[in-house]
Amino acid sequence: MTVTKTHRPALALRGVGKRFGSNQVLHNIDLEVQSSEVVCLIGPSGSGKSTLLRSMAFLEEYDDGEVFIEGQLLGWEPGLPRKRTSRAHLNKVRSTIGMVFQQFNLWPHMSVLGNVTEALIRVRRIASGEARQRGLAMLEKVGLAHKADAYPAQLSGGQQQRVAIARALAMEPHIMLFDEPTSALDPELVGEVLHVMKQLAADGMTMVVVTHEMGFAAQVADTVVFLDQGQIVARGSPQKLFHMTQHPRLQQFLQNYLDRNAFWQDMKEEATA
Repeated sequence: MTVTKTHRPALALRGVGKRFGSNQVLHNIDLEVQSSEVVCLIGPSGSGKSTLLRSMAFLEEYDDGEVFIEGQLLGWEPGLPRKRTSRAHLNKVRSTIGMVFQQFNLWPHMSVLGNVTEALIRVRRIASGEARQRGLAMLEKVGLAHKADAYPAQLSGGQQQRVAIARALAMEPHIMLFDEPTSALDPELVGEVLHVMKQLAADGMTMVVVTHEMGFAAQVADTVVFLDQGQIVARGSPQKLFHMTQHPRLQQFLQNYLDRNAFWQDMKEEATA
């Protein structure tokens, strides 16, 4: 995908820092995401990827710096000392963001369609008939229109995550944030979720994805960002980072990934021999 840079990025982080008590987990993060760009955040466990992603939606209150969504400051009033913005303003700015988590967080007592349309009706105040029409369209987009009347317990993990994606898309976000959306899935179910995400990218959705799926990052990302110990250590195109990097920490991370996958491939071949 060719990303056209504009003067105002879809998402911009300026000097973002985050602390949990005395533990500094994010250090001076600067990052821009352009409209229709796909950015994949990679790095070892505990590197701050999920905290960074949650800060982009103010689900974590970042302590330092600024986050801008389509030019609007998120979470804080301009200036110091810090003062939280009003709830109404926060919700207005955040309304352009859709988020998909590791866990599906579906309501077990609601049908698939009910899960997708609930926020449309309760939050957006959309009439039930219109919400149903939009919900069915989003389920069609993720290949699950035929499961509209099913309940979460009747679905596979991959299907549940696709419902979660449809639920986020129904709110018509401009930016989608994915926090390791395949980490809770059995390996055989990962592909169906990644397929939906690839289609979203092809359709021009602006996306930031925390992932351990290096193949997905290599195929779909416009920009890959490598975090370690709460800092951006390297960033660039997949070609640059995966094949041309000279950074020793990133080389070590990628080698560990390759070694781990080679181990599981050997185990699989032995089991089928």
